[in-house]
Order: sequence, then C-alpha cells, then structure tokens
Amino acid sequence: MIYLDSSIVLATLLVEDRSPRTELWQDDLVSSRLLQYEVISRLHAYGMGAEVMASAGDLLDRSALVALSPAVLARAEQPFPVAVRTLDALHLATAVYLTRQRAQLSLATYDRRMADAARLLDLTVLAP
Repeated sequence: MIYLDSSIVLATLLVEDRSPRTELWQDDLVSSRLLQYEVISRLHAYGMGAEVMASAGDLLDRSALVALSPAVLARAEQPFPVAVRTLDALHLATAVYLTRQRAQLSLATYDRRMADAARLLDLTVLAP
C-alpha cells in the first residue's frame, strides 16, 4: 500500500519535471482526508481548469482517504524526530496510525523533510 503525500499528486497533475513512476498508480493508495483539501486548494490557487480538476478527482477517488480521527490528531500533537510543518505532521500521524493498525505501507513524497521524519519514525519511504 502506498501512502500519498500531496507533493506526489500535485507533481503528477501539474506535469512537473519530476513525477512518480506509472506503476505507483496501480498500487493500493491511501492518504489522509487532508490530501483532498491540499490538492484542490493548490489547483484553485494555480488557476487550473476543469480538465485538471477532473483528473484530480479521479486520482483522489482511487485513494482511500482516512479521517483525521482523535487518535491521529493526538499523535500529530506529539513531537516528531525532526521539525515538520503542520500539514506534514498530520500526514505523518496518519501514516503512523495506519502502521499501528498493521497496515503495510510505504510513504511516497518529494518533500525531503517529511521523508527524513518518516524514516526516523521507522516508516518505509518510497523513491517515487
């Protein structure tokens, strides 16, 4: 199972120079419900049209989105091994929560700070 960070989804939708391998999208995908809001908000900020918004909807529909439950929020309030931004803390807390529920997942991200924190939390980081 692949845990998606918004950097991966946005790189794909915005056709950046870096984008994940095609096979990534064939795997089981999971993320925090937060992903939906991050992606849609960024696409609106960039003035993306209906076609890109539809593609975003398709990618988000393929992903299991996990609610920001009290357990996830409580973990996000705890310290992380390196300084992380608020949204990254919420994503990392969700990934930690899922692994504690026995999910086997790899985190896909282009965010170096988030990847470093994930490794220090014993999460597997996928090289997209």
